[in-house]
Amino acid sequence: MIALSDYLLFGAVLFMISMAGIFLNRKNVIVLLMSIELLLLAVNTNLVAFSYYLNDVTGQIFVFFILTVAAAEAAIGLAIIVLVFRNRKSINVDDLGSLKG
Repeated sequence: MIALSDYLLFGAVLFMISMAGIFLNRKNVIVLLMSIELLLLAVNTNLVAFSYYLNDVTGQIFVFFILTVAAAEAAIGLAIIVLVFRNRKSINVDDLGSLKG
């Protein structure tokens, strides 16, 4: 049987990988969005683990809403990236500062 600490360790590893992806990669917008999604996945893993071990469904309901918001965020983020790429021919984060005006 898998212990609660195993799930929490897995969530912590996912969280650290996503934070490294956010802080080490400041150039590519797609990698930043994937790192944010991985961060939400780490939080969801912890919520489901605690929900299972405490015999409470509340954590799983929160995960459902988090996944819904994450899917909407990914769809809108990718749509914005496609439009920026069509106009600028680049998705470099440094180029996005020139969208003023």
